Amino acid sequence: MTRTLFAGGQVFDGSGADPEAADVVVEDGRFLQVGSDLDGDERIDCSGKTLLPGLFDCHVHVMFSGIDVLRMMQTPFSYQFYEAVHNLRATLAQGITNVRDAGGADLGVQRAVQNGLIAGPRMQISLNMLSQTGGHGDDWMPCGAAMPLLADHPGRPSTIVDGPDEMRRKVRELIRNGADVIKVATSGGVLSPRSDPRRGHFRDEEIAVLVEEATAAGLFVMAHAQAAAGIKVAVRNGVRSIEHGIYLDDEAIDMMLAAGTWLVPTLAAPRAVLDLADLGAALPQHMIDKARMVVDVHTESVRRAIAAGVAVAMGTDSGVGAHGDNLREVSLMTDCGMAPVQALHATSLSAARLLGVDEELGSIDVGKRADLVLVEGDALDVKTLGTRIRTVYIDGKLVAEPA
Repeated sequence: MTRTLFAGGQVFDGSGADPEAADVVVEDGRFLQVGSDLDGDERIDCSGKTLLPGLFDCHVHVMFSGIDVLRMMQTPFSYQFYEAVHNLRATLAQGITNVRDAGGADLGVQRAVQNGLIAGPRMQISLNMLSQTGGHGDDWMPCGAAMPLLADHPGRPSTIVDGPDEMRRKVRELIRNGADVIKVATSGGVLSPRSDPRRGHFRDEEIAVLVEEATAAGLFVMAHAQAAAGIKVAVRNGVRSIEHGIYLDDEAIDMMLAAGTWLVPTLAAPRAVLDLADLGAALPQHMIDKARMVVDVHTESVRRAIAAGVAVAMGTDSGVGAHGDNLREVSLMTDCGMAPVQALHATSLSAARLLGVDEELGSIDVGKRADLVLVEGDALDVKTLGTRIRTVYIDGKLVAEPA
């Protein structure tokens, strides 16, 4: 086997420690050695650069590329699958080698990546988000028509449910269709037409059944949870991660700390909606108004959660805005009080732990799979990190060369 030596650079290993000078040797798709004065059959000069482990985005939607309701209504059904090819490639070029798709991608898209038909990061998929009638996933419009961001199809079933029995049946259907993680909306949201982000959705018995069924299948649950009540019903019943967490209060933060629940902040999401509005996207006024309403309180909630020590994993909600700007979220996390090394840890090993893949991924450790990102200059300069990605490797193989 060929031993590839990455020599002469700084190494951020994903643990949260500062980068240090080191060499890294990769063989047969895994890290073989990390240290000084190493050798190999092939040498890659990393002088002036920093090596990072493959990065994670724990909340993406690869099947759409920026919310524009009028444009999406006029887009042919099959176009989304070709659009995903572009989005996956753009994500990979940001050094993101693992994603958790929070609604949209189905088993076919995941398998196309796995089998090498298209380039992209490894994927965990949720297929579609469970929602109560009138909840964040209910696309009913006042005119009486339903206008979904993505239409249901055999690989992505409808997920509007009410009551424990419907919840149990639908979770089993999602598992049958290939879901790696179950997503539920326990509050209203910004993009949905008739829901309020400040109001909690679903009752304890419904979420308890959901988590019971997911756990029986060995899967985790993620909750779109913006309202404090929605966050609490999720945490109380064993949901693994809170997505967004816009209206966190002190009680919710204490509950998350006690339960070990992760927060995936997606600070970029409401900002992406406002950016699209400024660019002239055809967005209903309710989306714009709600995005404006939540930006500042979202930032403050995440700041308090970080200060309290809540476990954080990076997620962007890419798809709400365009793909390929994922690392903007790292900078936004530092604006909420994280040191750059903490924000990068949230984008590597902490994220791998959330997804349950930390034994194989998330850090540069001997024996782990050799996902690597080579960055020009100092990786701790997170404001410009996304513009300085030079090469990306999965299992030791070059998969992207943005520069």
